[in-house]
Amino acid sequence: MSHHEVHEVHPGTLARIGWIGTGVMGAPMAGHLLSAGHPIAVHTRSGEKAQTLIDSGATWAATPAQAAQRANIVCTNVGSPAEVEEVYFGREGVLSVVTAGQILIDFSTTKPALSRRIAAAASAKGAHALDAPVSGGDIGARNATLSIMVGGDAEAFARATPVLEKLGKIVLRQGEAGAGQRTKIVNQVLVAANTLAMCEALHFAAQAGLDVRQVHAAVSGGAAASWALTNLGSRVLDGNFDTGFFAEHLVKDLRIAQEEAEELGVSLPLLQRCLAQFERFVAAGHGRRGTHGVYLLYRDQLVDPTVPVPS
Repeated sequence: MSHHEVHEVHPGTLARIGWIGTGVMGAPMAGHLLSAGHPIAVHTRSGEKAQTLIDSGATWAATPAQAAQRANIVCTNVGSPAEVEEVYFGREGVLSVVTAGQILIDFSTTKPALSRRIAAAASAKGAHALDAPVSGGDIGARNATLSIMVGGDAEAFARATPVLEKLGKIVLRQGEAGAGQRTKIVNQVLVAANTLAMCEALHFAAQAGLDVRQVHAAVSGGAAASWALTNLGSRVLDGNFDTGFFAEHLVKDLRIAQEEAEELGVSLPLLQRCLAQFERFVAAGHGRRGTHGVYLLYRDQLVDPTVPVPS
């Protein structure tokens, strides 16, 4: 394939997809595109996690570069900024083979500055990169009801929209490269605060000797309603603290939020308080549990009431 071949999608044909990262979110997302008939080459660090997709017709790619090689659209969904860096800039990374006309979509939550670097590197080769972090948890990924917040070139966004709409019900461009990640920071501050408030309030209900299920039913429909209360509150009531969204990933996201806030000179005291509690939860060995497991800090009296509020 010549370096100058432009990867345009002809009307009526489905985009060829290179998909990298098949974790809790990535696997069901890639599955929706496979079900819709897109040819998909898939790569993930632990190959067995891609097995279901391969059994359903996806092709295995040994490296990120191989997954990207013949794709019109390359999608990545990995855990940490270091992994995003490796998948794009590594020796066998996506950017080592990118060609003109390709669209790269990163669904990971990462640093806005890293998204801008990826976009600049793609643009230098005549390709486009979109940062497209998602919200809606494992439920949203499975039901294709995610909220997708996108940063990057408007024309590339328009071309990628038919694919994005198969994954989420809210697909909105927020601005140039990095704007998707900054919107995700807004999202994660809200998620952390809502989740922590929900756990603290349900703990109070239990300690007050109330029927916690009755309380949950009473407050879920009023002004206190939240996604966390509806979707994660029921898991707390069932004593199910398995993952929806890994607590360690929320800590990573909140640290990114903190860095970005510091860079902008914005004071976010509630973010600091939430971060301290989720860090405590992860430090207690619960990093691979769901974020709503932070309830256990209250139940086991590990919550720290003395967290200083930054001045």
